Amino acid sequence: MPTVDDVLEQVGEFGWFQKQAFLTLCLLSASFAPVYVGIVFLGFTPDHRCLSPGVAELSQRCGWSLAEELNFTVPDPGPEGEAFPRQCRRYQVDWNQSALGCVDPLASLASNRSHLPLGPCLHGWVYDTPGSSIVTEFNLVCENSWKLDLFQSCVNVGFFLGSLGVGYIADRFGRKLCLLTTTLISAISGVLTAVAPDYTSLLLFRLLQGFVSKGSWTAGYTLTTEFVGLGYRRTVAILYQMAFTAGLVLFCGVAYAIPHWRELQLAVSVPTFLFLFYYWCVPESPRWLLSQKRNSQAIKIMDHIAQKNGKLPPANLKMLSLEEDVTEKLSPSFADLVRTPHLRKYTCILMYLWFTSSVLYQGLIMHVGATGGNLYLDFFYSALVEFPAALIIILTIDRVGRLYPLAVSNLVAGAACFAMVFISHAGYRDSDIEFPIPQKVPSCSFAVSNHHASDLCPRRLILTVFKLHVESSRRPGETAGFSRRTRA
Repeated sequence: MPTVDDVLEQVGEFGWFQKQAFLTLCLLSASFAPVYVGIVFLGFTPDHRCLSPGVAELSQRCGWSLAEELNFTVPDPGPEGEAFPRQCRRYQVDWNQSALGCVDPLASLASNRSHLPLGPCLHGWVYDTPGSSIVTEFNLVCENSWKLDLFQSCVNVGFFLGSLGVGYIADRFGRKLCLLTTTLISAISGVLTAVAPDYTSLLLFRLLQGFVSKGSWTAGYTLTTEFVGLGYRRTVAILYQMAFTAGLVLFCGVAYAIPHWRELQLAVSVPTFLFLFYYWCVPESPRWLLSQKRNSQAIKIMDHIAQKNGKLPPANLKMLSLEEDVTEKLSPSFADLVRTPHLRKYTCILMYLWFTSSVLYQGLIMHVGATGGNLYLDFFYSALVEFPAALIIILTIDRVGRLYPLAVSNLVAGAACFAMVFISHAGYRDSDIEFPIPQKVPSCSFAVSNHHASDLCPRRLILTVFKLHVESSRRPGETAGFSRRTRA
């Protein structure tokens, strides 16, 4: 009896139908980028200082420039390693009193500014930015800066929780239904995030978006690889992940054009409603249909693929069957991944690889712009380096195998990160050339480990493996955001 791969060899492993489905689903992969790294632009923290009543009027009366206003009214930077008095403290001075002059107004109050008492920012902050972010709108700075980290951790918690429920939907009800359902909920939650009236509702909507968005991406990945023949599966899988990188570049351009976070969130959320047209454009996976013993529907889809590719279906198409033993359990679980010694070993190794790669990637991407340079250019450069990473994988994975690229990529990442430890804070701008190196390498590691998992595990466990992938890589993401607070 012919299998799906046998039929695809005759009707086209990567014909017109597969190319159309692949390019269509790549749009879904690209749309996931704003969800995954949206905090970089939605939550950027501009230079800020305490709002002190009376300072603006005094500055206008004296005709100060911005530099003079900052010099006269804002505390000096504190010792390294302490809080940021220039941003989080203000002079406890009544700036409306008439005794203050225009030339060094604090001189009449104390001979040395350092003797003047400092207090918290009771009246809010002034932000030096033409745009806005959730930081500027909800004042997530100084004592409240941890709330920004919580915002990013919520989406990662959503990824983790979603991997448990969404994976079950894909296994039980099909890849297509999973894709459409999660896409609809992700689009709605994205719009709700853009109109959230307060910080608490913002967290809830972001958590909901994280809950479904990763499942949508994974369902698209699974459909893409199950539609093509064995000879194209690796390349298509890499290019599907490469579409995510293209989404990073596009997101950077959109963020530059739309500097206000609510409008930006709407701009990246509303177009995702168009993916609901996949109901008519993308069929169900014939492999999944066969696993559910819905052979007649699988045969009909394979016949449709043959027609789209301009080929005649094989005569024995009606005898189509799974390549695996149909007597195997149709509802795989995590227990299947540790049932044998070899699978236990592979599962533990893959979990470690996904965990470490996620810590490195998210830790770096969330610190883009921390060196004080142009946020948009830094993000753009860091996204561009992922393209050669994908090219390296395509050129090497079939020539030297999976093990060597995986080992070398992790070795280079560790060496680059270790070298950056010895670079002083003042020299960070000179180290920008090194910064993309450790970020490019996790991209290689993620892609190669995904292929390794697909090759080592039975096909009926692929969705289960990717659920494990999400859980392993999202756990560090839940705490990676709080690493921002440890920077000097």
